[in-house]
Amino acid sequence: MGFLNLFIVNQSGGLIHHRPLGARAPNIGTNDWLRIGSTFHSIHAIAPAAAPVKLPGNMLDNGAEDGIYEIEGAGLLLKCLQTRTGIKFVVTAEPGTPDIDTALKEIYVLYADGALKNPFYELEMPIRCEMFTQGIDALIERLDKASSYSKSR
Repeated sequence: MGFLNLFIVNQSGGLIHHRPLGARAPNIGTNDWLRIGSTFHSIHAIAPAAAPVKLPGNMLDNGAEDGIYEIEGAGLLLKCLQTRTGIKFVVTAEPGTPDIDTALKEIYVLYADGALKNPFYELEMPIRCEMFTQGIDALIERLDKASSYSKSR
């Protein structure tokens, strides 16, 4: 069990950040990541129209538009957190990985603190903020340690 990848898609469907989160993450090229980000954005946008059950007003509890929250397949779990502004934070992990929702929420906080408060960062542009990447590294390390600690008990 463990985290595999993180990718962040802006409200226009452009990939603004991607990175492996664990040693078992597949090696994916930059062009493939761009395709993955835009494809996920498109599927996320189409999903509410194809869903048999509609949310009231097509909105989530946090005010974001309805879409894909989670996809589970053989050997892969994908979870998405969409903000009110349309930014999608997506984490892939192995099935059974704990604290994925916590990780997504904390990555959103890191984005707000590390990227949005950076005076040199421009919205909708790729995230190249060292404070943000260091925060993600520390978060994943902390969650992995907590997970392995709880397994050993």
